[in-house]
Amino acid sequence: MDGPRRAGRSRHRALQITAGAALLAVVAATLALVLRTPSPVGHWNSAQGHAQFLEAYETAMRDMPEAAETRDVRTDHGFVRVYRFAGTGDAGPLVLLPGRSSPTPVWADSLPALLEIGDVYALDLLGEPGMSVQEVPIDSDADHAAWLDQVLQQLPEDRFTVVGMSIGGWTAVNLAVHAPERVAALVLVDPVLTFSGIPAGTAVRAIPASVPWLPSSWRDSFNSYTAGGAPVEDVPVARMTETAMRAYSIRLPQPAPIGEQALSGLRMPVLVVLAGKSVMHDVDRSSRVAGRTLRDGTVRVYPDATHAVGSERAAEIAEDIRVFLEGQ
Repeated sequence: MDGPRRAGRSRHRALQITAGAALLAVVAATLALVLRTPSPVGHWNSAQGHAQFLEAYETAMRDMPEAAETRDVRTDHGFVRVYRFAGTGDAGPLVLLPGRSSPTPVWADSLPALLEIGDVYALDLLGEPGMSVQEVPIDSDADHAAWLDQVLQQLPEDRFTVVGMSIGGWTAVNLAVHAPERVAALVLVDPVLTFSGIPAGTAVRAIPASVPWLPSSWRDSFNSYTAGGAPVEDVPVARMTETAMRAYSIRLPQPAPIGEQALSGLRMPVLVVLAGKSVMHDVDRSSRVAGRTLRDGTVRVYPDATHAVGSERAAEIAEDIRVFLEGQ
C-alpha cells in the first residue's frame, strides 16, 4: 500500500508549481495576438471552458484542508477570493500568493506544514484564472500592488508574512516595493523576474503552451519541463492548471523585473528559497543578487530541487520559514 500511495503523492507534488510562471513575459504578448479580443480584463473564453475549470478546481480543492472561512474581498480592480485556514501555531498570519494560472489548490502539499506555523490566508490572484473576478484593467505594477494592499487592509490582522511562489514571489516583492506597510516579512519560493530573468530557452518553450487551441499535450509538456520531467497527466492539480491555461485569457501587463535598487530598499526580513534545478531563472545569479542586495536577507538553495520545490520539499521549507520567523 505504501508504494502506490507514495508514487501517487510524488506525482501530485510534482504538479504544484508546474504552471507557476509558465506564461509570464512572452505569453502575455502571444495571447494578445492569438486571441484577438479587445477585452481589457481577464476573462473566460467560453462558458464551456469556465465550467470545465470550475469542475477541475473543485476536484483539486478536495486535497486541501477545510477552510475556516471563505470571503470575496472588494478592491478597486475587482473581487479577490480569499480562504482562511486555521493554524495551530502562533507565528502567523501567512498570506499565500500562487503562481501564474495556478490558483489556491496548488498549495495542497504545502498547507499542512504551513498551518503548524500559524493561520494562513490563500488568495486567487486577481486577473488570473480562479475564483477572483477582475472588473477593471490592471495597467501597471503599482496597480498590482494596490489591489493586493486593499485585500490586506480588509483582513483583521495588521501585518502579514507574505509567501509567494514563482510569479507569486514577484507579486509579493512588488507589493513590498509599492505598499510595504502591511508586510512584516517576505518568503519567496523560487521567484521569477525578481533576482534574474527568465532563460531564453524556457521563454521559447512557453510560447506554444500559451496558445489555447493547441493540444493539451503541449501544455502538459511545458508543465512537466518546469517540474523536472515529472509526469503530469491525470492529476487533479495538473488538470486544473491545464484547463486554466486553455480556458482563460489573461489581460495583465508584463511584470517589470524587480531592479537591484528596489531590492536594496526593502526593509523587512526576506527568506529566499531557490531550486538548484529550476528552469525559470538563473539560479546562481539569483543567489548572488539576493545575497548582495537584501538588507535583511536569508538565501536557501535546494540543489536537487526543481521549480516545483515548494511541493517537493514542503516540510523542509515550512521548517525554514518557522526558523526564519522565530529569528525576527
